[in-house]
Amino acid sequence: MEALATAAMMQNVDVSAQVMLNLAGDFQKTTHQYQCEGLEPFTVEFINAEPNFLAIVPVGPRKMIFVNVISADGAKYVAGQFEFWTRGSEATLTDVQATPQSVECAEVVETP
Repeated sequence: MEALATAAMMQNVDVSAQVMLNLAGDFQKTTHQYQCEGLEPFTVEFINAEPNFLAIVPVGPRKMIFVNVISADGAKYVAGQFEFWTRGSEATLTDVQATPQSVECAEVVETP
């Protein structure tokens, strides 16, 4: 097992995992598309299954699972060094270790 972990860290092995959610009772899954300053449009999947509220956000080449945390306004999701904060049709994507840290986003609404 240690050899596999070492090889994966050295990027010699493709390692992936699948997360299965067993949701009992009511839950809701929605998708929303966002356009952020300087980025290609991307799709976020929201999974709401009280008491768990998740957002699956593409960050670079990978999809990350963000969890909802307390916020004074809107819905704030975090994963590692990243934060995705939505307020109505607006959002902010933040990398607390980057400069600049944040980009402003807007939900892409397609009307017929």
